[in-house]
Amino acid sequence: MKISRIDHLGIAVESIDEVLPYFENVLGLKCYAVEEVADQKVKTAFLKVGEVKLELLEPTSPESAIAKFMEKGGKGVHHVAFAIEDGVENALAECDAKGIRLIDKAPRAGAEQMNIAFLHPKSTASILTELCEPMNK
Repeated sequence: MKISRIDHLGIAVESIDEVLPYFENVLGLKCYAVEEVADQKVKTAFLKVGEVKLELLEPTSPESAIAKFMEKGGKGVHHVAFAIEDGVENALAECDAKGIRLIDKAPRAGAEQMNIAFLHPKSTASILTELCEPMNK
């Protein structure tokens, strides 16, 4: 697996509208995209800090993974996403062969037209890890 950079940090929030003023008015960042990912039951907002993006994640349903994370007392950093140069599918196969527990057995569609897959934190030093690549790569 060839990781080129940290693509983004996912941050769980109760309301994008409530926290966006902090990021924009205090930190001086600009939200450049808001998108709902219906199959993941989440609304996202993206801001850029240099080459790294911040992805604000607001649950749109109590059944979403983000809502469940927040129910357990989780707010703030939810996951770290790495940009994969040689394909998410290849990276998943490599991780599986090394005994890493996979949440996703195959890439799926994510925000910003990305193919994504998650690795389970029980086998990744307690860090929910996302692997991503552009769909049109």
